[in-house]
Amino acid sequence: MNWLLPTEQGVILTLKVTPRAKRTEVAGFDPDWIRLRIQAPPVDGKANDAIIAFFAEVFQIHRRAVEICTGDTSRLKRVKLHGVNQLTIRAWSAGVTLGLEV
Repeated sequence: MNWLLPTEQGVILTLKVTPRAKRTEVAGFDPDWIRLRIQAPPVDGKANDAIIAFFAEVFQIHRRAVEICTGDTSRLKRVKLHGVNQLTIRAWSAGVTLGLEV
């Protein structure tokens, strides 16, 4: 899981984002990144806002606890989730892989 990096404050996820998708969803897990489809267009930061909203909702954390560290204008992004631990991410990814996404 090269896409998951635990830190003292939370975790950093590496994402490969596809904007303008039919719906916002996780499309899969590759060795180096999470494939994330976002419904919002990549205009005026709307896709980044949608990514922040997605992770805030999934992990029930405040939007300010989700930080885009790198890749503001790129499809490849690193997103930090403050207050979320590695075990929570592993359980979530296993559930998504099995089709149990909330």
